[in-house]
Amino acid sequence: MSWSTAWRIARRDLNARFRGLRLLLVCLFLGTGALAAIGTLTAAIERELEANGRQFLGGDLQIELWQRGLNEEESAALAEYGTVSAGTRMQAMARYGEQAAPIELKAIDGAYPLYGELVLEDGRSVGQPDASEAWLSPGAAERLGVFVGETIAIGTETVTVGGLIADEPDRLGEGFQLGPTIIVADDLPQRAGLIAPGSMYETKTRVRFDSLRDAEDVREDIEARFPESGFDIDTADRAAPGTDRFIDRMSEFLTLVGLAALVIAGIGIGGGVTSYLDARRQGIATLKILGATSRDIARIYALQIAAAAVVGSIAGIVAGIAIVPLLATALEGLLPVSTGFVVAPGPLLLALAYGLLVALVFAAPPLLRARNFPAMALMRARVAPLARDRVALLVVGGGLAAIVALALLTAEQPLLSGGFLAGAAVLLGLLALLGWGIRKLAAALPRPKDPIARNALANLHRPGSSTGALVTALGFGLSAFVLLAAVQSAIDGNIESRVPQQAPDYFVLDIPRDRIAEFETLIEDADPQADWRTVPALRGSVLAFGPEGAMTRTSELEEIPDGAWALRGERGLTYADTVPEGNSIVSGEWWGPMYAGEPLVSVDEEFAEAAGLEIGDMLTFGVLGVEKQARISNLRRIDWESMGFNYVFVLSPNALADVPHNLAATIELSEGKPTGPLLQALVASFPSASVIEVGGVLGQARTILEQVGLATLAAASVAVLAGLAVLLGAIAAARAARTYDTVVMRVLGADRRQILVMQLIEYVALAGALAIVALAVGSFAGWLVVTQLFEFDWLPDWGEVMAVLGLGLGIVLAFALGASLPLLRAKPAQALRAL
Repeated sequence: MSWSTAWRIARRDLNARFRGLRLLLVCLFLGTGALAAIGTLTAAIERELEANGRQFLGGDLQIELWQRGLNEEESAALAEYGTVSAGTRMQAMARYGEQAAPIELKAIDGAYPLYGELVLEDGRSVGQPDASEAWLSPGAAERLGVFVGETIAIGTETVTVGGLIADEPDRLGEGFQLGPTIIVADDLPQRAGLIAPGSMYETKTRVRFDSLRDAEDVREDIEARFPESGFDIDTADRAAPGTDRFIDRMSEFLTLVGLAALVIAGIGIGGGVTSYLDARRQGIATLKILGATSRDIARIYALQIAAAAVVGSIAGIVAGIAIVPLLATALEGLLPVSTGFVVAPGPLLLALAYGLLVALVFAAPPLLRARNFPAMALMRARVAPLARDRVALLVVGGGLAAIVALALLTAEQPLLSGGFLAGAAVLLGLLALLGWGIRKLAAALPRPKDPIARNALANLHRPGSSTGALVTALGFGLSAFVLLAAVQSAIDGNIESRVPQQAPDYFVLDIPRDRIAEFETLIEDADPQADWRTVPALRGSVLAFGPEGAMTRTSELEEIPDGAWALRGERGLTYADTVPEGNSIVSGEWWGPMYAGEPLVSVDEEFAEAAGLEIGDMLTFGVLGVEKQARISNLRRIDWESMGFNYVFVLSPNALADVPHNLAATIELSEGKPTGPLLQALVASFPSASVIEVGGVLGQARTILEQVGLATLAAASVAVLAGLAVLLGAIAAARAARTYDTVVMRVLGADRRQILVMQLIEYVALAGALAIVALAVGSFAGWLVVTQLFEFDWLPDWGEVMAVLGLGLGIVLAFALGASLPLLRAKPAQALRAL
């Protein structure tokens, strides 16, 4: 029989609404739709970053420094590559009448912006404002209650609101901010008294290349020329490192979710195809009697299944494309992605390939079994089940190899994807082994005296029982429920632990050391019951670390060790006579008050372990261009959950006391005390200080973590839906055999209640056994996602996890009983004649 003849027969037999193959359609729709949406969204974001990376960064290359700008030699070196633009970023306070608000002050020069346009709400494209003007973000104007043309005070200067910002081209590259933006001329911070020796501010110097250059080569050249400068250098291809990292992590997680949905869907495909072919057994037998060969049978039904697989996969891809604009709208303002339709051929073809390969792997065994049996065996397939086909092993093996190769070749992290697929294969093997064990155990158990219980037990091990398929379906479905609950509750737990409910009311930066008494008096006058804490605040970078005489220069490291993040760029430094609040010494000794010996440093124990440091080793810091060396005296455990001053490095006072610096403070008012009067007093008396309202910062952090949780919830729901589809498929695949069993039982005198109880006992036994397996598998998978992928703490709510697992068990039993009801309506005489 030719392929065209086979297709003509297949097309005539194939129902226009794909009756019998709808489960295959649903499973492939879910899996390919998830992969298409994930791949398209990721590609759209990466495309936006690549196309607008220079605009997001503000240049081809950027150098960040704390508490100083580039010196003449460094500026001249950077100018060799093109046009240079320098600016300052710092926290400050803006005032309008009685209103005061913490802001992010952004001082720009005449060359800004090097890329893109700074656009105001009135449509003007502008650059550096005049010395007496400022551009305000809408948030800053709203906080202050000010309009265009009115004047505000920043530090000791007053400026006119020249316009409201509609589009700030480098906003994404600026990262997390502690207040709304106000843009001023580059010299205003100095004129306003905000910059003085020891002030906490950051300079960003960008360059626009005057010719085609490789940014990485330029970065390496600058680092080689100024190895001890403490530069933190970004290039346009990594314009927003935090955003890139978030996108990478979410992309990895979502891709794994898509693969999981396809793996789970594959099980449903196998059950659905088995059920479909079982329903077609008389047609297959008739074709064989009329002369069709086993190859002809395989061609006809392979074409039907392929047609359904293509339709399901394409429908999933279309749905994936359609949902991306909705996701982009939800992420607008957080991630760089356009809200229109995006068609990325690569991810879409990849999703289609995955869908078709999964359909091939899981549909091949039942299809190939059907082709090799004589007509009479097919006629009585309900009592003589189709045997296995060895050729199917080759097809399945080849398909699995293709899926693995595709996953490894296209993954950003091949080890992660490979590990996931290996884990899925192991889980499938374990569930198959568990199904075999349950059948053997059921056969070995003593027969209950109650006939209903005896028949329910027999259903688990009798020839042709669906125990194996049900174990696999229930195992994956319930594991998906546990995974969803574990990940979601762990993220909620991180929100509760990382974003405290109780925190200081204010952080205050840049308090002059010689005015600390006046600062404390202001707090006492506003609230005698207030608590406050002040610490010296400096910035510095680790230039070298390790044993004395064999120190490693940070600039010579090809890659920063995992966990040693404090080696990257400049970090906060402080000094103290006593152990900081919320810290505890785990090894070594503190230096004590009035210490005057060799400069010492206390180091966070986790950082020390990551960097390979021990007590007695040395650290060299670069502080305001001066090298400061200190010996490690002790290791501390830091309570990072406390909303206070937590420093990786705390030095002895004699190590940093001679360096120009100011103080920082936390203030916590007594319960019920209004915060406004103290804020006004601080702003009026310390115009150069920056007051940060902690509530707004906590709100931003909580919102970000909640959005991560919502994204994981929506994504993991795809796997749960696939698990439910698989469960329905497993129940549907067994329907024909159960119809026969039910009819026989009714002929022998069983009533409907007895049959339902029998079904319920069977499913309760299976679900109960698999609940423990699902709890272990889902929890382990959740732990991997939360700790290894998102790098959060493992803080699941086990009560919530158990409740969701219980809900899953309830849904399983509801589906099982629901599927049993149509069996009770079967006419015994009609069913027996059809055998």
